[in-house]
Amino acid sequence: MHTRYDIQHTTIYSYNQPVTFGLHRVMFRPRDSHDLRVLATDLQVSPRANVRLIQDPHSNSVALVQPLGEATELKVVCSFTIEQVPAADDPLSELDPAAEFLPFAYSIEDRLDLEHYLRPHHPDPDGTLIRWAHQFLYTDEPNSTREVLARMNAHIGKTLTYKARDEEGTQSPLETLNLGSGSCRDYALLMMEAARRLGVATRFVSGYLYDAALDTPSAAEDTEDAPEAPETQDAEDAKDAASGVTVGAGSTHAWLHAYLPGAGWVAYDPTNNLMGSSQLIRVGVARDPALATPISGSWFGEADAYEGLTATVQVRRVRT
Repeated sequence: MHTRYDIQHTTIYSYNQPVTFGLHRVMFRPRDSHDLRVLATDLQVSPRANVRLIQDPHSNSVALVQPLGEATELKVVCSFTIEQVPAADDPLSELDPAAEFLPFAYSIEDRLDLEHYLRPHHPDPDGTLIRWAHQFLYTDEPNSTREVLARMNAHIGKTLTYKARDEEGTQSPLETLNLGSGSCRDYALLMMEAARRLGVATRFVSGYLYDAALDTPSAAEDTEDAPEAPETQDAEDAKDAASGVTVGAGSTHAWLHAYLPGAGWVAYDPTNNLMGSSQLIRVGVARDPALATPISGSWFGEADAYEGLTATVQVRRVRT
């Protein structure tokens, strides 16, 4: 049975005096595929803007937005309706027998296409990350690909502290290990780079996370009445992570895909210890987080004009 969702993502940049804007890159529209169908989309920008759509090298749909004139606020509202096929109960049930245990080898054809997803993108000069990855391997018995990735996925959320972080960008895996904390995008990158060092191709995924607890009339009223929280409610997520409930709903979310022969791209969410979950709504994919940011761009004005960002996401399941 298909599941339908209505999603609205609102981002507001505020300034204490009029500024002008450069080109903004907005990644909000999911790609149609066998497991996800886009039924309707809408993009509203204030001030008025020129908008054109392109596909990036990863075939993500990207809106190139050029706001016109001066303003003290840039508001981008992305709305869309999707229909999603529920994930299989066991995404690895059709795993190729040749990939059952680590290390395994990709076919020559697959390896040519997966090269950028296999090669580590962040340095590990002292071998800290590879030693961290090797803790999930047994030395006295075969290492099941399924079990190694499951152990790594669970370990990250259990041993690291989910923390709010105001600055943009993503921590390197070594920074995350050194700090012992990070956000969903930091967790995803850590597991990506660790899995790559074990010979598994991975890619970064940005999107949204559905949480039924937030999909109630009272939750909707609370969202409408409350002021929008900066940085997509990271502080709230930090509390949720500590209490063991879903982290990342109500904001943009990040996780990773691992490419496993026979199973294809399989979703892993180390923030919530999810694997192949229907709660994850994919928007963009890339070999590195920097290439899949929801919104990026520039502005021109006095250095102290920028006041801050507020961003909110509402994900509602359409009940038919």
